[in-house]
Amino acid sequence: METRTALVTGAAQGLGQEFVVALAGRGYRVAGLDLVPQTQTAGQVLDYLELVGDATDEEQVQAQLERVIDQFGTLHVVVNNAGVYPAEPFEETTAEDWRRVMRINLEAPFLVTRAALPYLKAAGWGRIVNIVSAAVFTAPPDMVPYVASKSGLIGFTRALASALGPYDITVNAIAPTMVRTATAERTVGADGGFEAVRAGQVVRRTQEPSDLVSTLLYVVDEGSGFLTGQTLNVSGGSAFL
Repeated sequence: METRTALVTGAAQGLGQEFVVALAGRGYRVAGLDLVPQTQTAGQVLDYLELVGDATDEEQVQAQLERVIDQFGTLHVVVNNAGVYPAEPFEETTAEDWRRVMRINLEAPFLVTRAALPYLKAAGWGRIVNIVSAAVFTAPPDMVPYVASKSGLIGFTRALASALGPYDITVNAIAPTMVRTATAERTVGADGGFEAVRAGQVVRRTQEPSDLVSTLLYVVDEGSGFLTGQTLNVSGGSAFL
């Protein structure tokens, strides 16, 4: 069987780094896109292709996808993981705050997916995975732009699944709760954030990046071709769908 190739955005740390290492461990050739160099990620993966660029910039995205094809010759899996999650009262949210969240959380997956799609079609098989959030179901009041952006990404997932089903390309979303990453520890998880989220879960511990790996590997598996347009809620029971 042909060796599969995967692209992961937001690959420098946290969930993205965990996904890169997991996919490589399953035999995928992996490229990672991030705004910054991915030294720690690259150090854990043989033949890792480090792509430094802005996923919200159409020209940069196209150029980086061309590098993936130059290096590996094909592409099968896209994991749209990069995102931001600012917390602030709605009345204090500026128009630029709103646009920034939408650019990174919703427009970037559109740009990356659109640039990757010709290569997935050429490969004759594909998996697109969008990382959303259980916040869509729990609706924290201080994260209105974030919840709106991730709700939009779920809609994007569903409609795109309908469009790409005939090409043997599936599109699914994974919805974690608040994951313990370095960024979350500095921001939304600080000052009792993790504790507040845990209190709303039936699994009373903080989610780790490794908790999402088995779900990702299931979604991208060759045997998961009948799973598409779905949002898998992996949030410790913070919401039951």
